[in-house]
Amino acid sequence: MTTSKRPNFLIIVADDLGFSDTSPFGGEIDTPNLYRLAMEGLRMTDFHTAASCSPTRAMLLSGTDAHIAGLGVMAERRSRFPHVFDGKSGYEGYLNYKVAALPEILQDNDYFTCMSGKWHLGLTKDVAPCSRGFTKVFTTLPGAGNHFNHEPQLYDTTEKPRVILKGKDGLWMRDDQFISGANDLPKDFYSSNTFTDNLLSILENRTSDEREKSFFSYLPFTAPHWPLQAPSKTVQKYHGLYDDGPLALRSQRLQNLIKNGLVPEGVEPAPIITMGTTPWAELPAEERKKSCRAMEVYAAMVDLIDVNIGRVREYLESTGEWDNTFVVFMSDNGAEGQLLEAIPVLAGATLGDVIEKYYDNSLENLGNHNSFVWYGPQWASAATAPCRATKSFTTEGGIRCPCIVRYPSLMKMEPGTISNTFTTVMDILPTMLDLAGIKHPGTLFRGREVAPIRGHSWRPLLESSDSNIDIYHSDVVGWEQLGIAAVRVGHWKALYLPPPRGEGKWELYDLSSDLGEVNNLAESNPEKLVEMIAHYETYFQESGMFDSYSVFQEELRKTGVKRIW
Repeated sequence: MTTSKRPNFLIIVADDLGFSDTSPFGGEIDTPNLYRLAMEGLRMTDFHTAASCSPTRAMLLSGTDAHIAGLGVMAERRSRFPHVFDGKSGYEGYLNYKVAALPEILQDNDYFTCMSGKWHLGLTKDVAPCSRGFTKVFTTLPGAGNHFNHEPQLYDTTEKPRVILKGKDGLWMRDDQFISGANDLPKDFYSSNTFTDNLLSILENRTSDEREKSFFSYLPFTAPHWPLQAPSKTVQKYHGLYDDGPLALRSQRLQNLIKNGLVPEGVEPAPIITMGTTPWAELPAEERKKSCRAMEVYAAMVDLIDVNIGRVREYLESTGEWDNTFVVFMSDNGAEGQLLEAIPVLAGATLGDVIEKYYDNSLENLGNHNSFVWYGPQWASAATAPCRATKSFTTEGGIRCPCIVRYPSLMKMEPGTISNTFTTVMDILPTMLDLAGIKHPGTLFRGREVAPIRGHSWRPLLESSDSNIDIYHSDVVGWEQLGIAAVRVGHWKALYLPPPRGEGKWELYDLSSDLGEVNNLAESNPEKLVEMIAHYETYFQESGMFDSYSVFQEELRKTGVKRIW
């Protein structure tokens, strides 16, 4: 096949993958395809996302802040008290039309655009992938689902529907049509395999005109997001590997990170978090076995992501398109460490209630289609070490994620290089437009006003022999979800964690010497803290957010609901 003059793009997103889960980032899970990708490309150790799924995806596809793009709050939280957020621009709970979406821009510039996987940016057709620039689509619209497509709670006519989904229909789409999760998916469905099958089918069945175009291919997996499920054959590969527990795994991972130059030698790691769970040393033997099994299943899920990435590579190599494809692999946030039993998934019922009624979480059944487990904060802390905390925190453990980039025709540095340059998920859109020779439309797109981008192109980094070239300089980058906040300028970071996640006081860290965020400098350097808080106020104003935390907490207090997500 003739090489296109413009690059192809392949963006692969893992869901809740920990920083050190894969082998190129110091992990023990069998991921040879990602290792090969990293050894041919660039590993980013200071790449940042939002602290949770859909805000990151909004930033990825808009090149700007989630509060501007419509995910100032996740739809799952918004749906509980919609009146708190109704009329608030940037809090629509879907990718809004105040941004020009990446696939829209590429589609208008004669790219073939396709996706297969998780959307999580809107549940109705007018905000689905087909309406935001993707020409060919196979997608699950919600933020999570059973990896074997076993959803008995949705098809039980005696139950009311999920709060967020409003019923059993409207979860799946092919192109611009809704399809039935019960009748239109393959009998041997497994999320990572099926998403890859469909992406490859889309690429293989391009028309001759479509093959003349460069493509943008988006492959957002739902793995390894809970429920932890994988084919038993793959799970068996990891049997017994985690019997020493999360503290031992954390120590091993940290040693590998240091040995491979991914974190500095002598780094002081943050303490492991338990968040209401029993410490490993105090767990009864049977509970340890179930905990280890959950981690074995998780490892199998990551393993199968890698296998499927290998399938995509093999296809693109066979068509001669691989080396002209700009590839990014990333996680959408830090490892998931939450305790999830109290999530309201059915009207009047929690996730714990649903599991008890419909699922079998016996040791022998864990990982199968009719089990429903997660692995909790201690295993998640192993994956985020040396950083502090996990997904949904604006600490480094929640927002600092693995990222691999491969594009040999542009990169000047040695293959396998590690970059410590600060980057964000907002950079992917401007980078892709830059490489394609396409200008961002500015403030007017398809007849509507749109926001400018806040991300930066990686071209200066990729074209330099210096893997640590600064592309953000003194720019302010902020994070916030329901009051959980942070701001960064250079190597300085201010952090605010409202109770119960923190003390409700601003903290200050120098990340150049304190990656674990263990040495709070707020009292010893009050001038810098004041400066950083002022930067946060700038971010607050520029992103158009409001004090949703106070309003939301009052609503929780009045209704007696303790946890939403």
